[in-house]
Amino acid sequence: MTTAPIIILVRPQLGENIGKAARAMLNFGLDRMRLVAPRDGWPNPAAGPAASGADVVLERAEVFDTVADATADCTHVFATTVRRRDVVLPVMTPEEAAATIRAEPGQSAILFGPERSGLATEDVALSRTILTVPVNPDFSSLNLAQAVILCAYEWSKGRQLASPTRMDLDPPAPQEEIDGLITHLETMLEPTGYFFPPDRVPTTRRTLRTVLTKPAWNSNEIRTLRGVLSALSPRRTR
Repeated sequence: MTTAPIIILVRPQLGENIGKAARAMLNFGLDRMRLVAPRDGWPNPAAGPAASGADVVLERAEVFDTVADATADCTHVFATTVRRRDVVLPVMTPEEAAATIRAEPGQSAILFGPERSGLATEDVALSRTILTVPVNPDFSSLNLAQAVILCAYEWSKGRQLASPTRMDLDPPAPQEEIDGLITHLETMLEPTGYFFPPDRVPTTRRTLRTVLTKPAWNSNEIRTLRGVLSALSPRRTR
C-alpha cells in the first residue's frame, strides 16, 4: 500500500497559516504534519480556528528543530520552490510528484518554506526533487495553504476518496408536457400581437419551441412554469 506523504512546514510564521494548511491537507486525506522551528512556538492558539475542524492534523503535528531532523526517516523529499540555479535537482509538477510518490515505496515528504521567503538553499539541498507549481509568470504568488492544497489535491486523485453525495435528477418531461407548455404560452401571446408580421409567424413559433425545449425541463419544472403563466394571464371576471 502506498504511504501518504508527510507535509513539512519549515519555519512557518503564523499560526493561522498552519491551521489553514491543516485544513487543506485533511480535505484531501493527508493527516501527517511536521513543523520545523515554528516562529511562534507550538502549540499555537491561532491554528485551531483556522483549521476549521481539522484538529486531528494539529493534534498529531510533530515539531523538529531542523529540516534534517524532520526528514531523517524519509526516502524521497520534495522541496516546493521555483526552479533554482543554485541547486541542481530534478524538477516536477505536483501531478508528476504525486505519481512518483504513489509509485515508489518508502516514506515521502513535501517541504514548504516560510510565508515570506520560501525555502532556503540549504533546505532545498536536503531534498531529492524540486516541486514547482506552473503558475502565471507575471503573478506567481501562492500563499502557504494554496501551495499545500495543490499538492494534496494531486495526491488525492489517485486515491478512492468519497465523493460528495449526489442527488438523482428527475428525468426530462415527456414531449406532451412540453407541447402543453408551448401551447399554453402561445395562447397567451396570441392576443398580444406578439406573432407579427404574418410571414414571420412560422419562424417565430419554431424559435420559441427551440428555446423551451433545450433546457430538458422535468415534469415538476413544467408544472411550475405553467403555474407562472397562469398567474400572469388576465383574470376573468364573472
